[in-house]
Amino acid sequence: MIREQNQGGRLRSAHNAPTPPERTVMTYVPPLWPVSVKGVALDAHDRVLLLRNERNEWELPGGRLEIGSLNGAAAADDSPESALEREIQEETGWEAKAGPLIDGGVWIYEPVPGHKILIVTYGCSVLTPKRTPVVSPEHKQVGLFTSDEVPELTMPEGYKRAIAAWYRRETSRRSDTDAFAKTACSG
Repeated sequence: MIREQNQGGRLRSAHNAPTPPERTVMTYVPPLWPVSVKGVALDAHDRVLLLRNERNEWELPGGRLEIGSLNGAAAADDSPESALEREIQEETGWEAKAGPLIDGGVWIYEPVPGHKILIVTYGCSVLTPKRTPVVSPEHKQVGLFTSDEVPELTMPEGYKRAIAAWYRRETSRRSDTDAFAKTACSG
């Protein structure tokens, strides 16, 4: 019940008097795409390092960029490349240098309906190629596969394309290096 005074100073009661509208605060949340940086890393025998995930698919090592914590307890990644280097070390024990981006290595993956992830794939130079990789608690299994084995694996096509592109680049680079070495030695 609301009581108010009229012009004559008398109190009057009003039942069901309109109440002021409630103020609704709208917060805009922009649609965000999770981004995952992945790396094609080859061991000393030119086998690609893959990890089996909870969906029983093989995937490239990598993960999301860390934004850090407000209190500074957790550091932020300086770049996508440093995030990938950290992820490869955490997931496999390998030390790697990330870069360059792989042609065709940026694509959208939908692991479950309605959940899309932007995948950004780098070629990596493995600094510890003779070290046996270990599997982290994030994955079920670690594997090393030749370029001929990759097409038959259960894994997203985007990963297969990135791996094939990196193998082509590395094969071409090695052929150019070998040709240069032969020319230098014969001249």
